[in-house]
Amino acid sequence: MNGNAVLIVWGAAACAMLVGWLLQRATRNAGIADAIWAACLSGGALYYAGVGTGSALSRGLVAVFGGFWGFRLSMHLLTRVLTEEEDGRYRQLRAHWHGSEVRFFALFQVQAALVALFSLPFLAVAENPVTRISAWHVIGVTVWLVSLAGESFADLELARFRRDPRNSGRTCRIGLWRYSRHPNYFFEWLHWFAYVALAVGSPIAWTAWLGPLLMYIALRWVSGVPFVEAQALRSRGDDYRAYQSETSAFIPWVPKPERTSDLRKA
Repeated sequence: MNGNAVLIVWGAAACAMLVGWLLQRATRNAGIADAIWAACLSGGALYYAGVGTGSALSRGLVAVFGGFWGFRLSMHLLTRVLTEEEDGRYRQLRAHWHGSEVRFFALFQVQAALVALFSLPFLAVAENPVTRISAWHVIGVTVWLVSLAGESFADLELARFRRDPRNSGRTCRIGLWRYSRHPNYFFEWLHWFAYVALAVGSPIAWTAWLGPLLMYIALRWVSGVPFVEAQALRSRGDDYRAYQSETSAFIPWVPKPERTSDLRKA
């Protein structure tokens, strides 16, 4: 059942990404791929909860936690797609690829494959036969609540900052953004450890580790931090370079003394 369930999630995500690719052809906004990716993961969590062979407790937890996490992230990203111009990362790719729709189609389908891969922690929990609440459940729930609150606050702080026209060309340094250049990414990564804890006792518990491992690689070195920071340097220049010199890249930490404040005021 496990293999078939993953293939079904992959197939559904591929169809959703096909629709997303057609939408971006019409709107010239490839950011829709991110919203669909999160929505597909939410759907994957709900599907595994329905077909999993684990206990009702395990399946209920993955339905609520995985389903809600993906839904919240998808709605947040969709709001940005509908209210803002195309993300700078995708604009850069569009220019670099000379508008090649074939490459964008491939990019959307890679996202579909990643849905299947990142859904494996949800499946690990849905297959967990444990029926009694344990310390691992307490840890998992705590990690999930902390990470969801942190990511939500980071998203709200950034959205509020970006809505103020006086902040055009400036870097957000309020709240959580004072301690990490990417607090939203940090808490998104932290969130995946919840399923590691909730999967303890599952016959495929090891697959839950793919969540935090692959997400860290993706955010820190592939599609997250490098692309976002390259775009930030293009759009905010010296102000963002000062921010880089003062603020932790990923894990929240005490900022360094502001030695370049005069440069930011210039």
